[in-house]
Amino acid sequence: MTDALVLCRFLHFVVVLMLFGAWVFRPLLLTDDAVNLDRSLARITRWLTAVALLSGVTWLLLITASMAGDWSAAFAPSTLSLVLSKTFFGQVWRWHLLLNVLLMVLLWTPLRTNAALRLIISALLLATLAPVGHGAMLDGLSGQLLILNQIIHLVCVGTWLGGLMLLVLILRQPVALDVVLRRFSGIGYGLVAGLLITGLINVRVLTGQFWPTPLLSGFALILLIKVVLVAAMLGLALFNRLRIKDCEQRVGTLKTSVLLEWLLGIGAVAAVSLLGTMPPMIAT
Repeated sequence: MTDALVLCRFLHFVVVLMLFGAWVFRPLLLTDDAVNLDRSLARITRWLTAVALLSGVTWLLLITASMAGDWSAAFAPSTLSLVLSKTFFGQVWRWHLLLNVLLMVLLWTPLRTNAALRLIISALLLATLAPVGHGAMLDGLSGQLLILNQIIHLVCVGTWLGGLMLLVLILRQPVALDVVLRRFSGIGYGLVAGLLITGLINVRVLTGQFWPTPLLSGFALILLIKVVLVAAMLGLALFNRLRIKDCEQRVGTLKTSVLLEWLLGIGAVAAVSLLGTMPPMIAT
């Protein structure tokens, strides 16, 4: 059951993060109309929203089965109602699923062209992931500040990951790549700073240390893998930033580099999905 929950968390986090980030970056990277790009993005985001809803419902069923200790209980209306109404996870998740349904309906109606409404709903969908997992460990003001920090962290991750997905699509279009890459890099500096600061705060609050120990076991090992993957992403981003001037002559290499950076980001989210099911190593 734990393996299924990790996989479900991973899939749900990835699609929600990419939905938000792609819509944030769309007006920032390309200010002109791009019919083919928008058509591709609309098709992809509709599928991502459907996957988000399916994985979100599955996540609820897995949590219900885990709490009840019985797979059959996951499909019992009375047990589901109890989880949704009496547990903190359920109270957050019912709003999360409602936002997911609203977003799916939006994307299949003429209102899908309303970029502001699309972004607001996807931002709320992303924000309701923050209290799930370690974000709910603390009570009172400390807990609220930890959730706020987690929201900022998710916004930075989602913007970067979704932006990379959009960049992969843009690289297939006839656009001025140097302009797009400069815009992406400029925003990227702020995202990296936000990721580092909020990530360090999370580790400090959850473990009581600046870095959990022992280094090569349990929570600390998975956290180290995540950091290595993010560091590799930063290395690729820096490589592309330093070679913007000749990007038009190396489009093939650029596509490979951006795709690899995107895949590394997805790998980092996989590590986070596993971390969310593990108890942090509290310093004594």
